[in-house]
Amino acid sequence: MPTMMRDATISFPLLGDWSIDPSASFTLFGHTFYWYGAIIAVGFILAMLYCARHCRRCGIKPDTLYDFLIWMIPLAIIGARLYYVIFQWSDYRGHPLNAFKIWEGGLAIYGGVIAGILTGIIWCRKRKIPFGAMADVCAPGLLIGQCIGRWGNFLNREAFGSETTLPWRMQLTTTAGELVEVHPTFLYESLWNLAGLLLIIFVVSKARRFDGENTWFYFLWYGLGRFWIEGLRTDSLYLFNWTFLGQPIRVSQALSLLLAVTAAVMLFYNIKIKKHSRDELLVNQVAAEAAEGTAEADISTAEAGESAPAGQEEPELPQPPETQNGEGGETDGNTH
Repeated sequence: MPTMMRDATISFPLLGDWSIDPSASFTLFGHTFYWYGAIIAVGFILAMLYCARHCRRCGIKPDTLYDFLIWMIPLAIIGARLYYVIFQWSDYRGHPLNAFKIWEGGLAIYGGVIAGILTGIIWCRKRKIPFGAMADVCAPGLLIGQCIGRWGNFLNREAFGSETTLPWRMQLTTTAGELVEVHPTFLYESLWNLAGLLLIIFVVSKARRFDGENTWFYFLWYGLGRFWIEGLRTDSLYLFNWTFLGQPIRVSQALSLLLAVTAAVMLFYNIKIKKHSRDELLVNQVAAEAAEGTAEADISTAEAGESAPAGQEEPELPQPPETQNGEGGETDGNTH
């Protein structure tokens, strides 16, 4: 693949005379930040805010979600870095300590997803929370983060595809000063994730039949899209030196296909064969427990407010003291 110039502009011929400088940065509190990092951070923050706002729809309290994220986020970052380093080890073999220089780039979303799942399984088991319910909370947030984060890849001049003449192609400049026109695969994946997010919010989650349905749909949708898009990219990670039909295996493409097939099987089994009851959903169990607690409180209140036992006379109210004028009850007109 041609090496791109980091300081060259990016443009889309379809938009006419327009370009953007990927090295653009801004200063905050005396520190320099690049816009691609800011975009990824915004996607991450919006993803967490969405999950926190809508987690009760899956029966998860916001505080419980925050406790989980405290563990999941750092481990997911480690997983994303580890995934990249393993399948790009040739870049680190001579200088293994460079694997810790995460600020120089090199994160893989699938590594973060795998680490997040493993963390979630262990954490939820210890907290006695259905993992499927917690995963269903995070699935839409994951799509939000990926949808926005891919624009960070665009500004960082990465995650682009092979050369093309399609009208929506993007232009990049090589180190030799040559202009190349390539597939904007970052845009393909961003739009694909946006479509998946809308489907989960307005279709899948509204008819959710079992905990984990949002998650399996995520793996089906994202797996299908990533399998297609990964085949267009020129910066893929490869599965060591393994080949299939004489071609090197793109590790994320192979994993995408595996996840999509597995998700399709699990959705078919849980919807068509197992036939779940909606009472099994954690959110419905939480609602039922809350309703039962309210009913018990109402009964206790009613019992406490019942009248005294029959035959017991009500206590006589105290009478006001007699006035100095006796029976007439009138005052003598003097005040003291």
